[in-house]
Amino acid sequence: MSRSPADQSQRFLFEEADIRGESVRLGATYREILAIHEYAPGVSRLMGEFLAASVLLSNNLKFTGRLILQARSAGQVPLLMAECNNTLGVRGIARGAEEATASDNTLLLAGGQLVITIEPDKGQRYQGIVPIESGSLAASIDAYFEQSEQLRTRLWLAADGECAGGLLLQQLPAQVVPAAGPRADQWQHACTLAATVEEDELLTLHTQSLLGRLYHEDALRLFDPSPVRFECTCSRERTLNALSTLDPAEIEDILLEMGAVTMDCEFCQARYIFQREDLQELPGINQSKTLH
Repeated sequence: MSRSPADQSQRFLFEEADIRGESVRLGATYREILAIHEYAPGVSRLMGEFLAASVLLSNNLKFTGRLILQARSAGQVPLLMAECNNTLGVRGIARGAEEATASDNTLLLAGGQLVITIEPDKGQRYQGIVPIESGSLAASIDAYFEQSEQLRTRLWLAADGECAGGLLLQQLPAQVVPAAGPRADQWQHACTLAATVEEDELLTLHTQSLLGRLYHEDALRLFDPSPVRFECTCSRERTLNALSTLDPAEIEDILLEMGAVTMDCEFCQARYIFQREDLQELPGINQSKTLH
């Protein structure tokens, strides 16, 4: 079993049922994100689950945009977020988790809420909120789909600080099997077998091997895998737009004291430096002031 998985997501269909699935394994991409910040082991594992889940859910995106998973809690991790765009570029960050020591999600995300945001580049933003069930990200996402009356969806997630993996099942609208009874039986069958998956199998088995282990008696169609990569969406232009929301007096004070405004991206640590002349489009910035 390989502990250095290819960073990829792969879709599959049940040929004789209205059920689709998705498998994801992350290795170098996951470790690249962790290398930017020094997270405790429990936080690193949690980040892996969020990254895997964001990839699995983003495969539903039919537009140019991104899906964001964000947890806010009263626990040791006040905020953790992961996002994945429609081309499977991912990034993630945990804030305020410097003192986190727990390995149990119930302590890391105590009293937490999960916010799922779908954000198209053009069009209306959609957001759903559910409580974090027993510290389990997978159970919380399952509950989100159940309460929002969307297609039945189940997730299984795993991460260990080196690799992350996940499996998604989703029941599709009736086409292959229109009768309600057989549809329910097929969904129960698929979920029961998926629930036997071990964390190590999610982290080490390629999709074909994983599905062969779970569904060797079912007819499946496996699609070509899609690569997943670390991709930060920060840019100089976006950072300048963020500066435009600040009080001009605050920016002016920074310019007078420091000679320039410096902004660091939390996700990738890219640094953007703006001189006074770079900020001439911002309202309230006096272009005639210089330091002597």
